[in-house]
Amino acid sequence: MSLQPIIRALSHLVMALLPSLPALAQQPAAAIPSTGFAELDQYRASRISIYTDDFGQLARYRQANAALAPPAAGENRVVFLGDSITDYWKLSDYFPGKPYINRGIDGQTTPEMLVRFRQDVIALHPQVLVVLAGTNDIAGVTGRTVNEDIEANYASMAELARVHGIRMVFASLLPVNNYTHDAEESFALRPRDRILALNGWLKDYCSRNRLVYLDYFGALVDEQGMLKRALSDDGLHPTDAGYKIMAPLAEKAIQKALAETRAQ
Repeated sequence: MSLQPIIRALSHLVMALLPSLPALAQQPAAAIPSTGFAELDQYRASRISIYTDDFGQLARYRQANAALAPPAAGENRVVFLGDSITDYWKLSDYFPGKPYINRGIDGQTTPEMLVRFRQDVIALHPQVLVVLAGTNDIAGVTGRTVNEDIEANYASMAELARVHGIRMVFASLLPVNNYTHDAEESFALRPRDRILALNGWLKDYCSRNRLVYLDYFGALVDEQGMLKRALSDDGLHPTDAGYKIMAPLAEKAIQKALAETRAQ
């Protein structure tokens, strides 16, 4: 078979496309695939530079970590690792005089926390680590995920902490609510059955591995199975009233972890 007709046809096709190539080159890059949730799509689009340039957001605490002195003799340093619920928590107001360090970052998921785990946890030499994470994973902030993937990231954190002699406290995911219009999408992105399943897994994992399980969920949930209306303005993040309930629970869990350390 002669290839000449095919070659002529391809040549004609190339010539026909040439005038449109400059216009194609000026087209914007493909957008992030839609999740079907307008606010989440907008939020993900606003974070493109983070996802491509500094996925774990190591830059957020790099200078603060460098300026932090090593723990003093007898200091029971505690690191709180998490997302916006931790990031917005002014620890010094709720734990005055305590050497508690906030390493929460708004919007983060567990894979992002693993990226910065060495810098923001291990290198700070805490006695105890309190992890509150997973709600953004469920919501798909950095992509769709299944509970097994989140559980694997929890386990990786625990294993890294164990190797470095850090006692681990895993906090339950908080309940959410849709009592306001602003909370509706956030609530829809975080199905209750997934939250309950992850909390059940965390509780069992802590029991099997001699870690401390911190149950925020039970203290913040209402009779409808949702975050109490008075404890959140947006259905996701605690208000001051919510943090006031969480703080003594966290302190009790930290003291339990420290006691177990001393008993070893």
